[in-house]
Amino acid sequence: MTTDRPPVWRHEYKHWITPQEDWVLTRRLERLFEADRHAGPGGVYRVNSLYFDTPADTALRQKLDGVDRREKFRLRYYGQDTGFLRLEKKSKQNGLCQKQSARLSEEEVRLLLAGQIDFLLHSGRPLLVELYSKMRAGLRPRTVVCYDRQAFVYRPGNVRITLDRALRRGNGPADFLDPEALACTVAPGGTILEVKYDAFLPDLVRMAVQVPGRRAGAWSKYAACRKWE
Repeated sequence: MTTDRPPVWRHEYKHWITPQEDWVLTRRLERLFEADRHAGPGGVYRVNSLYFDTPADTALRQKLDGVDRREKFRLRYYGQDTGFLRLEKKSKQNGLCQKQSARLSEEEVRLLLAGQIDFLLHSGRPLLVELYSKMRAGLRPRTVVCYDRQAFVYRPGNVRITLDRALRRGNGPADFLDPEALACTVAPGGTILEVKYDAFLPDLVRMAVQVPGRRAGAWSKYAACRKWE
């Protein structure tokens, strides 16, 4: 598959929760919702991402400043399978999020990391051509972010609930294709809860993910990892 995925605007809410809250919430979600079918034994899988930014840290600064209209590019694969790599562009506008993605081969990613990006332009694929243009203007691979994810789905509302644990980072872009090259754990003792849905959030989900005293926030795994560089 080589075609870019059509973008869809979705709602997205994030919460930082404690290990105790995580334990209670996980037991509840396991009883109510279907586990992600891509997850391995135990329902958990690993997410490896390489985020791009400009020399002026535009993506980071826009996130920290709460800019309403912003975007970020990243490369991603799961577990230790570097045979399935994706380029993703995530946009945010008016509180809604949109993600576009396109498959890349490991050879193409290695070329990109080496600064050999002409293949992006010649691919004829809109998302890759856009990345080429922005890399020519200064965008560069910046930070490796890794965490363990447990995910649940609920078809009404196209809901996806994720629990991201053990957030950690790599030393630099060269580490991206080496799943074992991690520098440190960035956020020990906590979990990022994310709830994503289309037009509406079903009451069952709304009640299931409630954590007393917690409000949705603008928590960023990329920003958290950048703090430790």
